[in-house]
Amino acid sequence: MPGPTDGLLIERAAAVATLAGGLRRGLSQGETAVLSGGPLAVACWHERVLAAGPAGDVHRQIVAAGHSLDSFARVDAAGGLVTPGLIDAHTHLVFAGTREAEWQMRARGAGYLEILEAGGGILSTVAATRAASDADLLAGARSRLSEMLANGTTTAEAKSGYGLDVETELRELDMIGRLDREGPVQLVPTFLGAHAVPAEFRDRPDGVAEYVDAVIGEQLPAVARQGIARFCDVFCERGVFSAEQSARILGAARDAGLALRLHADELAPSGGAELAAEIGCASADHLAAPSDEGVAALARAAAGDRPVVATLLPATSWFLGKHHFAPARRFIDAGIPVALATDLNPGTSPTVSLPLVMSIACLEMGLTPAEALVAATINAAHSLGLGAEIGSIEPGKQADLVVWGVPSVDQLPYWLGARPARTVIKRGRVAFVRG
Repeated sequence: MPGPTDGLLIERAAAVATLAGGLRRGLSQGETAVLSGGPLAVACWHERVLAAGPAGDVHRQIVAAGHSLDSFARVDAAGGLVTPGLIDAHTHLVFAGTREAEWQMRARGAGYLEILEAGGGILSTVAATRAASDADLLAGARSRLSEMLANGTTTAEAKSGYGLDVETELRELDMIGRLDREGPVQLVPTFLGAHAVPAEFRDRPDGVAEYVDAVIGEQLPAVARQGIARFCDVFCERGVFSAEQSARILGAARDAGLALRLHADELAPSGGAELAAEIGCASADHLAAPSDEGVAALARAAAGDRPVVATLLPATSWFLGKHHFAPARRFIDAGIPVALATDLNPGTSPTVSLPLVMSIACLEMGLTPAEALVAATINAAHSLGLGAEIGSIEPGKQADLVVWGVPSVDQLPYWLGARPARTVIKRGRVAFVRG
């Protein structure tokens, strides 16, 4: 592994997918801005990208910037592909316990909401998370982050939502902030107090309404005072929180200074896509069952100056055995920007691998490998409000990079379940090398 120097130089790359050029939508969804005809190089200086292109040109740019080539540690790409670091824009990182027993319930025909009503699903994870120590929760999250890094993820959104009370929601957000400071994976904290209605409210005559009031009146003010969360999210779904209830929570979150995201239309058309477009969410996630009106609303937003990124979670549909996936091609044809994420969680998507998610997206949703890479890099960055900082290889942007053991973008999702990340770089420093 290269030592601590001011610069880092990746050499002998067969291709560099720069993803330069900003948010992709419509026909541009598959534009990876790939450089080829190597040998190619990427130079980083003080955590930032300095140059990318043919090796001779990059060397000249290094010298022109006043640096010596001897100031650069070297990484041999050995004919591999270089891309920006992958960005996982929807995860439930901090939790306790597992839920493998639900597999058998689903095999017997139980649905998602039926399992939730029986005290399983999210509620079983809430009980386990409330009871777990900080040390155990942090240990589990660190282990998952290590695996994510080894699969090429350098930035991830991380939600609370397994507390559903003030104390545990703040605990989760505090841990997410602590893990972000530890690195190397950069975390974007999201408050998801409206993930489900907790057990202590479910038997009350007006339990859902009372819990919405508690989220707005108790949890959100405490989260705002804590100052860690950047986003607020709500699970907008039939049997969970209605579009009207979601709008109340998100309106209060905006007033508290948080940006907005939304779990939308995962199981049935619930008005989530329409709401996300109406109130200007950065991202509408899941979208396996949007209405025609919802797709049209997202398309209108994409045509204007407030595009809502459709963050799709195909591993969730696959793991649930739904055989019904978000209409990615319809979104792309309508000009809606598409991102991909793992939805890492213990019940419906226990995976840390964005390359696997890209494979599922290609096989089940009809994305091309190039469209999937765009969705897991620059579009995911924009869904987190970080498109100017990460998600592409451009001079001045943060040097988050992956050297892959494959020579082309087409091969990234081709090797199902493989771990092709060879070297992962975060902020210009090597953070992982496959031994």
